[in-house]
Amino acid sequence: MIKCHLSRLMGERKLKISDVARDTGLHRNTITLLYQETATRVDLETIDALCRYFDVGVADLFEWQDSDSNA
Repeated sequence: MIKCHLSRLMGERKLKISDVARDTGLHRNTITLLYQETATRVDLETIDALCRYFDVGVADLFEWQDSDSNA
């Protein structure tokens, strides 16, 4: 399972979905899906825009977790 840390990154910076959408040019729905961890696929351009915006690497934005573990 892939876990998205967008909500944590936004919370640390006290950002709203509308702030990120406006500043990155990404669609609000795209950000909402990632924020709620309900997205089923993500464009590389979206990942690039979010990594640039938050000044983080891909591993800081996404994390792979073994679905068999209880962690």
